[in-house]
Amino acid sequence: MFDKLEDLQKRLEEVMNELSEPDVVNDQTRFRKLMKEQTDLTPIVEKYKEYKEAKQTIEDSLEMLESESDEEMREMLKEELADAKTAVARCEEDLKILLLPKDPNDEKNVIVEIRAGAGGDEAALFAAEIYRMYKNYADSRRWKTEFIDVNESGIGGFKEASFMINGQGAWSRLKYESGVHRVQRIPATESGGRIHTSTVTVAIMPEAEEVDVQLDMNDCRFDVFRASGNGGQCVNTTDSAVRLTHIPTGIVISCQDEKSQLKNKDKALKVLRARLYELEQAKAHDAEAELRKSQIGTGDRAEKIRTYNFPQGRVTDHRIKLTLHRLEGILNGDIDEIIDSLIAADQAAKLSKLQEMEG
Repeated sequence: MFDKLEDLQKRLEEVMNELSEPDVVNDQTRFRKLMKEQTDLTPIVEKYKEYKEAKQTIEDSLEMLESESDEEMREMLKEELADAKTAVARCEEDLKILLLPKDPNDEKNVIVEIRAGAGGDEAALFAAEIYRMYKNYADSRRWKTEFIDVNESGIGGFKEASFMINGQGAWSRLKYESGVHRVQRIPATESGGRIHTSTVTVAIMPEAEEVDVQLDMNDCRFDVFRASGNGGQCVNTTDSAVRLTHIPTGIVISCQDEKSQLKNKDKALKVLRARLYELEQAKAHDAEAELRKSQIGTGDRAEKIRTYNFPQGRVTDHRIKLTLHRLEGILNGDIDEIIDSLIAADQAAKLSKLQEMEG
């Protein structure tokens, strides 16, 4: 591990030297590549420097203890030594996590699809609440959300909705949200006061670039139709909505959020690329079934991942056995604690798997 860290430290110095060259900004592709490499390497190298400083403190303290006779000074050195040993242990753990293989999609934007499952109108109402949860979370991180398509129910709910979240690191934070979200509460329409259980399915997909997915436009059929629902003036007066059918897979995507047919077509293609990319990723995951078992779920739409229980005001994430009694805040978009816990659990599982393989 430490040979690798020395190499990474040297590489960061090389990157910094290249970035200081006056003509580097003239080649934007090279400049962006170097900037990304600098961003990736800096936290690892900073932590490695912290580790080396703590190791040096241990050496210095031990050396000084051998020659120091003053008792008060010896106590200070012992304290310094203990702190440095703790710092070394902490840095070693942090470095192991920082050196874990990076998810290549982590910095990508995401496409989110929410569908009402079991529970009829109640499920549709909860689907709209789940949409608002992610919208508020995106706003809190200064990410941009834009609708792709929405199929509303008559009482203010969503039968299904798809939208994009554009922002650096969106996939790294939201990739754990795919799966079945379950709500337990008394519906407003329930006169007997009985608790109902409804479900909503969430799919989170990284936005795929053209280089990620080879798409043959001859496999795509576009139909245009008149948009319906909310969209402002003029939205219903032109054939601006687009339905894209991918013939080999049978995937159908509708997009009617934009007034421009061209913009709707562009959004539909983004969703198709993401869906095809997700299919490729699923095949790769199946081929690495053992590795997948050691990771926190990030893609199975049938996996029941979380329960939102209104009578008890609690939210439980079943994958990591985490229960929080602040339902209202979570539904308002305050989900960082859940996401941080999922990331920590995923890193711990990957570390454990890595140690097994090395052992």
